[in-house]
Amino acid sequence: MLYLVGLGLGDAKDITVKGLEAVRRCRRVYLEAYTSVLAVGKEALEEFYGKELILADREMVEQEADNLLKEADVCDVAFLVVGDPFGATTHSDLVLRAVKLGIPYKVIHNASIMNAVGCCGLQLYNFGETVSVVFWTDTWQPESFFDKIEKNRQNGMHTLCLLDIKVKEQSLENLMKGRKIYEPPRYMTVNQAAEQLLAIIQNRRLQGLKTDPMFQSGSLGLAEDLQGGMRREPDGASGRRLEERGVEQCSFSRSSKQDHKPAKGIKKDLKSGRDCKV
Repeated sequence: MLYLVGLGLGDAKDITVKGLEAVRRCRRVYLEAYTSVLAVGKEALEEFYGKELILADREMVEQEADNLLKEADVCDVAFLVVGDPFGATTHSDLVLRAVKLGIPYKVIHNASIMNAVGCCGLQLYNFGETVSVVFWTDTWQPESFFDKIEKNRQNGMHTLCLLDIKVKEQSLENLMKGRKIYEPPRYMTVNQAAEQLLAIIQNRRLQGLKTDPMFQSGSLGLAEDLQGGMRREPDGASGRRLEERGVEQCSFSRSSKQDHKPAKGIKKDLKSGRDCKV
């Protein structure tokens, strides 16, 4: 049996009881290590699960999947994925391979960023297409993610942006020469994503191309705010709603000692006593 087990988004204890039981009875346990990361390392997971983990990089999963599935028809093998097992298409491919080989499989789901994004206060039903913001290179600078963000905005939808991760990646030169030399790991920051969005906006303006009105007034200033960190307002409130500048966020304002009524569009958070803009 092949088990695809979601690990959730936090640490070793985020695995479900069902997932942990499956892991502990498996002969081999692989940890997918290239589409996302947990807040703890492989050693912490091994200690909690009581099993040795085999790191599965992109090359192993996408090019050596048959080795990963070896003997899964006669013994139990687990494939652990940060978040939910079907958060990446390569894992769907693994299931298809198992079916083709006649290997039974079972999926044990867990929390994913695809639903955990609801913690920011935005309705999941109002999210449009999710986009991946990839690292640019000198010769490859795609802009498709910007077009999708713009389309979502025009349709009145929110956008979840997944920032790029580069783990055990080869340079183009090493790839062409067949050298197993890998680049240092890289994890895209919000600043880097904002810089690429800025560059696209500027390029399109220079070309005279039209963009959504949200990008024509204030968007450059917004990206600069993102690069500099959270903006402090003169009255001490942080994270003021910036809808007119193309950003929708749930933010909290400081409560004063004086009694006040929530303004229109604001709901009282009963637990904390703070006002949350919705």
